[in-house]
Amino acid sequence: MSVVQVPGLQSFTIAILVFFAGANLNRFIPVLARWSIPEAVTGGLLAALITLVAYEFFGLEINFTLAARDMLLLYFFTGVGLNARLSDLVAGGKPFLILLGVTLVFLVIQNAIAIGVSDTLGLPDGMAILLGSTSLIGGHGTTIAWAPIITSRFGLTNALEIGIASATLGLVIASLIGGPTAQFLIKRYGLSGPTTEELVIGVSRAAESSHEDDVSYVSLLRALLVTNIAILIGYALHEIIVEAGVNLPLFVVCLLVAIVMTNTIPLLAPRLPWPTRTRALSLISDLSLNVFLAMSLMSMQLWALSGLGAALVIVLVVQTVAVVVYVLFVVFPAMGRTYDAAVISAGFFGISLGATPTAIANMTAVTKTHGAATIAFIILPLVSAFFIDLANAAMLGFLVR
Repeated sequence: MSVVQVPGLQSFTIAILVFFAGANLNRFIPVLARWSIPEAVTGGLLAALITLVAYEFFGLEINFTLAARDMLLLYFFTGVGLNARLSDLVAGGKPFLILLGVTLVFLVIQNAIAIGVSDTLGLPDGMAILLGSTSLIGGHGTTIAWAPIITSRFGLTNALEIGIASATLGLVIASLIGGPTAQFLIKRYGLSGPTTEELVIGVSRAAESSHEDDVSYVSLLRALLVTNIAILIGYALHEIIVEAGVNLPLFVVCLLVAIVMTNTIPLLAPRLPWPTRTRALSLISDLSLNVFLAMSLMSMQLWALSGLGAALVIVLVVQTVAVVVYVLFVVFPAMGRTYDAAVISAGFFGISLGATPTAIANMTAVTKTHGAATIAFIILPLVSAFFIDLANAAMLGFLVR
């Protein structure tokens, strides 16, 4: 087996090519665009399949350098924070609490399903924890953090491999079914979003097809400068937080810094040009999200899933069915059966099976076709990237005690 380590710049360039490949596939296969499958997901899965073929048939293991991906995550979440006006945060108060509540309930349900199905299948002790919120709601980061603890507690030597496999498959499933579910809800209830409101991330399909472009290099540099300042402040604040013994992800700190900045600086300096709700900032966020997602999916090592057997597939099938049922009969009704509720439903698959960027990518694909959903983009990242992580940590501590 030969191993090829692709350097950072080449990996970043390949990710851009992967995105364009996905965009072309979505145009060539209209059903993909019609069901709001993100271009980065289409291209990323294609690239992952290509690396799988290289591994299985040519004895070539391709590994990508992903340092740029982590930076893109900061740009993306900082952009979301810079678009979060105080009026939106106030308007999102009740929906935020509802979404947080239904997500916390599902956190318990997801672990109960994992335990029940694992016991039925006679799986080893500790494996159920890895097939629940550790890998699905928690994603790869939580899995990597908790796998050694689970190994030590239950003697499960392949805990990391099981957790990573579950998180990977969950990410793929969330990417593929979030958009179609939202499309079903939108069509079933005759919903639509505001067509005149600027999107939080990206530009609408209509604007893309009509080649509307009011972005200049000045507006892009202005948005980039403000974003960079927010990220630098986030780095400094994160170091202080870590030294205080609080384990808070860097991208969450950057998100919170950006929210504070965008709700104070324009008031203190009203003549200062500010990038909130500008197309320049939307494009920076869209670029960051799409390349991040392309890099995440193209770097999946699908061959690592082959030896984990049918048990993993059975558990994930049950978990997926549970999410679909929960979204249709709990999340969507609880959020009000509105257009925003349908967009949040697409994002909920990312919360429950994938990761926050997957949730945002699903919602972005829907809003590009049907219109803006501002509240959805404000409350979902706060739930999935902050509050639910704290609740998940408490739940996992209880399960491994």
